[in-house]
Amino acid sequence: MHAGIEWLNGLSIKGIRPGLGSISALAKALGDPQEGLRTIHVAGSDGKGSVCCMLESILISAGYRVGMFNTPYILSVNESIRIDGRNIDDSLLDSYLLRVMKGSEEHAIDCTNFEALTACAFLCFREEKVDIAIIEVGMGGREDATNIIVPDVSVINNISLEHTAFLGDTVEEIAWQKAGIMKPGVPCVTINTGVALDTLRRCSAEIGCPLISVDPDDISIIASRPECIMMRYGCDCFEIGIPGRHQARNAALAVEAIRCLKDSSRISPFIRIGLESAHWPFRMEKLPDRSIVLDVTHTRKGAECLEEDISEIYGKVVLVTAMLSDKDLDGVAETLSKIAKKVLISSPCSPRAADKEELASCYRRYCDDVEVFDTVGEAVEQALKNDDIILVTGSFRTAEDCLRWLRTAE
Repeated sequence: MHAGIEWLNGLSIKGIRPGLGSISALAKALGDPQEGLRTIHVAGSDGKGSVCCMLESILISAGYRVGMFNTPYILSVNESIRIDGRNIDDSLLDSYLLRVMKGSEEHAIDCTNFEALTACAFLCFREEKVDIAIIEVGMGGREDATNIIVPDVSVINNISLEHTAFLGDTVEEIAWQKAGIMKPGVPCVTINTGVALDTLRRCSAEIGCPLISVDPDDISIIASRPECIMMRYGCDCFEIGIPGRHQARNAALAVEAIRCLKDSSRISPFIRIGLESAHWPFRMEKLPDRSIVLDVTHTRKGAECLEEDISEIYGKVVLVTAMLSDKDLDGVAETLSKIAKKVLISSPCSPRAADKEELASCYRRYCDDVEVFDTVGEAVEQALKNDDIILVTGSFRTAEDCLRWLRTAE
């Protein structure tokens, strides 16, 4: 029924293929829709989606027509392309994907699922005449398909070990990949420290990119609640509509990115209301009428933030987790074991899934009560037999598996 969406889904078998050759050719076949499009480009190992969400909320509050492209989606590909905070509908998505498919076939361009979806987003944002588009990097930055834009400002959030098979085995190598979204003369905002910041500074100096470094010491938490946080950044106080202390860092990045825009004087008065009204699902989200807190943390640094927040708000929990194989399994296990009464482990429904027995062996180094289940759904079902708060986390696909099981169980 939706030929374009079916074509996109069929491209998934091609997997991940870093590089800008195919996306550049595909964009050219479509009339280079990314050119002339105002954009904000967001990279990082953790918090990309939250920063994008906050930027979107601020800009919508200021009266802008805002596009947003982010991946991975949870339940539907429509989640990846948003206009004014709403997912693109099937008919509109399919119409643009058909144009991308035609361009690919007529020019014999072999593209991946992510390249086709990226091109579709650029085409949609141009045709729907958005004022500005927020573009989240898929993986890394330098060779990511989104990196054919010249943004108004770029953002590089926390950098840690991830996608090591593609990005490198050290923080320095991964930082170099993410620094690839920097452009000459285009300001870049970051909150990294240590060797990651050293790498970003070196890369920014080499190409003439103004680097704005947010000092974490300028951020303080006033209050942390299950539904929001209150923070002080510099001389200003803000309420953030997404729970978790680490969201204060994401908010500071969003604030500085807005301040870098040429029309910041028009937008800045709406920062406070935009941050307060921001909502981003599956970031320490307590599901309605359920004892489940759903999250998508998948790095050690993210796990450290999650451990601190869960401990403060909920105390010890029953942990349901499943991860992808290219993540720091032991680092996450060591961190999240601190808040786990028991750990229920499975594998997400993904070709990149980490072996559940390997993940279980990591957790058994730090936790005595560890069980393994065939599916995430079975692990959630067992967890619900306990009269405890349940934390489900580990990857976007873990969240998807949990939600799909909950839908069938209702």
